Amino acid sequence: MRSTAGSTAPTGTATRPEHDGRVRRFSTAERIVHRATGYLMLLCLVSAACLYLAPLAQLVGRRHLMVTVHEWSGISLPLPSLLGLFSSAFRADLRRLNRFAVYDRQWLRAVRRRRTSPEARPAGKFNAGQKLYAGWIAGAVPVMMFTGLLMWFMGLLPFISRTSAIFVHDVLAWAITIVLLGHMRRAFEDPEARLGMRTGYVSRSWAQRHHSRWLGEGHASDVSEKADQA
Repeated sequence: MRSTAGSTAPTGTATRPEHDGRVRRFSTAERIVHRATGYLMLLCLVSAACLYLAPLAQLVGRRHLMVTVHEWSGISLPLPSLLGLFSSAFRADLRRLNRFAVYDRQWLRAVRRRRTSPEARPAGKFNAGQKLYAGWIAGAVPVMMFTGLLMWFMGLLPFISRTSAIFVHDVLAWAITIVLLGHMRRAFEDPEARLGMRTGYVSRSWAQRHHSRWLGEGHASDVSEKADQA
């Protein structure tokens, strides 16, 4: 899209598309990264369940296939994010996720006190809960990969027992499952957020209600298509 004012907005800011009332939230690259990571995570968890839970293991069978799917989906989990680093929009959002602002602490206090008004829960492009979730997943996945490799290649690090690796891997897998289910529950409770991840656009009213600080970063002019695809 060409800018009607002849200027472009900073990467990742809320911008007005051609149709009024909706703003651009995610670039194509960001949506692909999220979708690919989600599919790989789902493959990893489903194959793990088929290996770990006896009723599912008996129902599915084909243990060797499930082991192979689990191993390679787990190893591939970081790849979408690594490829996403070629996108300036994705890198800009990583910087946002890595920074806690004063209003993020206010958002957490409001959650603790069960205050739900938009004024009580100010947020930038990502709220404090989303930042905590992203940080948790970013830390948990490398640990899962490391312990999984120790289980796969026995003797890789002789001073770490396979039993210890299995214990950490299993406990962390349950923790990831619980946190991921919470993430999915929040997504299903907010159709507009899912629409934003599916199409890249959200309504201006939704952005104002849930991410007013981010909406304040936007400009009246349209964003250049080159800025979105960079």
